[in-house]
Amino acid sequence: MSNHGNGEAEPGAQMDDRLKQVESYIGRMPSLSTTVAKVLDICNRPDTSPNDLNRVIALDPVLTGKVLHLINSAYYSLPDEVTSLTRAIIVLGVNTVKNLALSTAILEALGNGGNNKALSMDEFWTHSIGVGVIAKSLAAMRGIPAIRREEYFVAGLLHDLGKIPLNGVFPDDYCRVMALLEEGAAESSTAAEERVLGLNHGRIGVLIADKWKQTEAMREVMRCHHDPSAAKDEWRLMVTIVSLADDCDHLFRQRGSQDLSSGDLQIVRLREETGMDAPAIAALRDAVSDEIERAKIFLSIAGKA
Repeated sequence: MSNHGNGEAEPGAQMDDRLKQVESYIGRMPSLSTTVAKVLDICNRPDTSPNDLNRVIALDPVLTGKVLHLINSAYYSLPDEVTSLTRAIIVLGVNTVKNLALSTAILEALGNGGNNKALSMDEFWTHSIGVGVIAKSLAAMRGIPAIRREEYFVAGLLHDLGKIPLNGVFPDDYCRVMALLEEGAAESSTAAEERVLGLNHGRIGVLIADKWKQTEAMREVMRCHHDPSAAKDEWRLMVTIVSLADDCDHLFRQRGSQDLSSGDLQIVRLREETGMDAPAIAALRDAVSDEIERAKIFLSIAGKA
């Protein structure tokens, strides 16, 4: 409960109790399946081949079905049906298969997110996909090698995962968080969460990343996307690009792309830090809309039972 109904979190013991409740919620979440854990492990090796991946995925009929469904979907629009798993992995690429496996695991564990009173899961995943697609596009603009750009998509997709346990455990309090944001009484979701709960989704995202043994890069994105300057040097560019993608997705959906050159100091600062100019970012709006629709197909396949 909030303190005397004023939307402020009580300090000390109550915050510790809240953290324990969230830790218990995350503890009950499914671990990554053995198959998904092996896929991630194999894909993180520099010398991975499609055959290595094939040997693991072939033992999992569900994931095999998803890979074949994806390669034969409108996402790729290939002229002929692909029926060979090895062929599908070669055409899709190791990173895409890794992302499909990871997305499948995430949606199995968190897809419903419990209570929808404060946080609409449809809106949550639409925003997450948008941030992933924009982050991948910004990475391309920044000259990040193609083989690493899929990592930016996943980073964008996962950046807000910490919101789901907060919403699931404290639905009434999270309604107050959303109300503060809608009223303009808090400058960010993190600030609103701190005021009401004494916790924020960055801190909770790290707990999820640790449970699922995610890379340090993903951990830093979840922890610092509202404050890229706090990220470790090695991952600061990725965190900053995801942070910029987060802001762009909100702006694109609120009022189009015309305001990116001025007005929003956060966007201006992030643009300067990543060395990107406003017209190029504004031009992304139309370019990413088709990609976002394709990514929704990707996520719908990952989420199918």
